[in-house]
Amino acid sequence: MKTRNILFSFAVALCLPMAGEACTSIIISGKATPDGRPLMWKHRDTGAACNHVVYVDGAGGYRFIGLVNTSKSPKAVWNGTNEKGFSIMNTASYNLKDDDVKRMGREGSLMRRALEVCASVEDFEHFLDTLSRPMRVEANFGVIDALGGAAYFETNNTRYYKKDVNDPALAPDGYLIYTNFSTEGRPDEGKGYIRYETARKIFAGMRAEGFTPRRILQEASRSFYHSLLGIDLKDEADSPNNRSGWVVDQDFIPRENSTASIVIQGVKPGMDPSLTTMWTILGYAPTSVAIPLWVEMGENQPSLVRYDERLEEAPLNWYADRLEKNARSIQRGNGQRYLHWRLLWNEEGTGYIQRLLPVEDQVFELFDARKAAWERDGLDKEEATRLYQQAETLIYGIFKELCGEV
Repeated sequence: MKTRNILFSFAVALCLPMAGEACTSIIISGKATPDGRPLMWKHRDTGAACNHVVYVDGAGGYRFIGLVNTSKSPKAVWNGTNEKGFSIMNTASYNLKDDDVKRMGREGSLMRRALEVCASVEDFEHFLDTLSRPMRVEANFGVIDALGGAAYFETNNTRYYKKDVNDPALAPDGYLIYTNFSTEGRPDEGKGYIRYETARKIFAGMRAEGFTPRRILQEASRSFYHSLLGIDLKDEADSPNNRSGWVVDQDFIPRENSTASIVIQGVKPGMDPSLTTMWTILGYAPTSVAIPLWVEMGENQPSLVRYDERLEEAPLNWYADRLEKNARSIQRGNGQRYLHWRLLWNEEGTGYIQRLLPVEDQVFELFDARKAAWERDGLDKEEATRLYQQAETLIYGIFKELCGEV
């Protein structure tokens, strides 16, 4: 597609609105994973309460699936992957902008267009080069591709700084973590420093066992370790179970405004890009369940993650939100800062996390059992549809036990 068409489409997209973002993220090179496939995780924090997943048919370029804010006609995309295996995410940066340009916040529009026109990390770099200035963004964009590429781009209105995850001098352990500051930005400004240190500790511990989508979503997205306080609420010594059961909810990775958590598992060079898998949690991760998505499934994405006209949001988001509200039942005064931990995790093993994780394990096992065959023969869409039916039966079943009927 010609550069002028890219620029025109992006200029139109600049008119679209955007909600503020925070987020915790990591890109792990395929050199550091057990199966050689790169991983990209984004734990989304935002003021937009609901998310769902859309499939875009490629009328404007490549076909893709993406995470969007729930509305009747969402435009901006906050995480996604396309038919070429190119995948993108972002975290907001708050220390990289160095001008007085107004009308900022076009990250979601940029990512949507990138999914339509980019097939590789190199394409994305060229895409940034061709955009008119100011770009009206301040973000750390994370991208991976089907060729082994993996990088962050610390980007402001006029320039970007590429951080190659495959560079051993920059990422000696094979991964880079980003929250809400940029390494090229003003020192000690920005946000997310405690979450960054928390993520560093979590992923350093995870490295020995091997990085997988399941471990990332279960050990990072549902972590209640706090690096500054040196506590982990899941540890008996630190648990409030024997006291009031309430905790101050400050600077854990899952937060009050956490609305999605996604791990995109890319492919090794030479593998079919259509096997790029978007493991998706909608809503507050401790009260939700992950399910895998593929661009190749087209419009036949699971009903759990698609917009439901009756609910006016995705069912998975709806269920997760109901359980989270139970755990955040105090809304007057400073009540929103407190979390009823015993509802999430308790000595009896009946907390929401403890009830939902075994179901998520079953979902992973359903699809992981077919991973080797699909890597050899290609994604079997009919089989994937049958597995979706089994997974949704499991997931709807546990949520109906915990929440009742929709």
